[in-house]
Amino acid sequence: MDINGLLDIPVALPSHPRAVALLMAELSHPEPSLRRLTQIFGTDPALAARLLELANGPGFGMPCAVSGVPEALALVGTEQLRALVGSAPLGTTSRSVPGINLQQFWRYSLHTAKMARSLAGLVRHNPLAAYTAGLLHGLGELRIRLGHAEQLSSIDAVVGSFDPRRAGLEQRLFGYGFGSVSAAMARRWHLPQAVVDALQYQHAPFDNNVYEPLAAVLHLAAWRAWAREAGWSEKALAVSFPAEVGLPLGLDIDMVLQQDPIDWTAPADAGAYVV
Repeated sequence: MDINGLLDIPVALPSHPRAVALLMAELSHPEPSLRRLTQIFGTDPALAARLLELANGPGFGMPCAVSGVPEALALVGTEQLRALVGSAPLGTTSRSVPGINLQQFWRYSLHTAKMARSLAGLVRHNPLAAYTAGLLHGLGELRIRLGHAEQLSSIDAVVGSFDPRRAGLEQRLFGYGFGSVSAAMARRWHLPQAVVDALQYQHAPFDNNVYEPLAAVLHLAAWRAWAREAGWSEKALAVSFPAEVGLPLGLDIDMVLQQDPIDWTAPADAGAYVV
């Protein structure tokens, strides 16, 4: 099955039940808070993706692609938002996506988004596009698991779901890794080309004919977020830091860690809904 065949399989990307509940509560108000809606949509990859797909659809006819949740919310009306959130499939069981711990996925995606936004600001890149790329970058893994659940046991025995080595193993098995799938999804949603390229080349930012700095930002952000999930020591961080990616951005490991916006000493689920 090629990547288009994978995307043509009808699947439901699950949303966090708490995010859906909070959004429905906010949208029940006569005048929902745009700030609060931005915060909550910005915690959930599937909801943010559906919102951006809607905002970039033909119904709005924007001259430029919408790159982030705040811009999308400025376009989409309250009734459309209620319909979008009300129809969102919930990730309520461990079987929602075979082999995926959804609590970890949501946490890891949010941490990557925060880190990408922080690094983008440091190197004077678009923080909104960086946050979007970070939040959505792992959705391709959900899609692969929903389409190839029975074929992943060999990879799962070697690496975790978002281990930096995973994309290469998926590439050898299927002909595409989760970054390529995330990019293909973003392309179908008509997201900005910079975001699509960042997702496509997140694992190897120099493979693109035209170097996209956002791909390097995303690579570093995902490295840091995964290191937290894996519980890497300071020595492991130093050994694994992708200096060849940081150098063109003018970033070394100390600069990346100092820019870190996340309290890594807090409990894993603390602040999960603070953007």
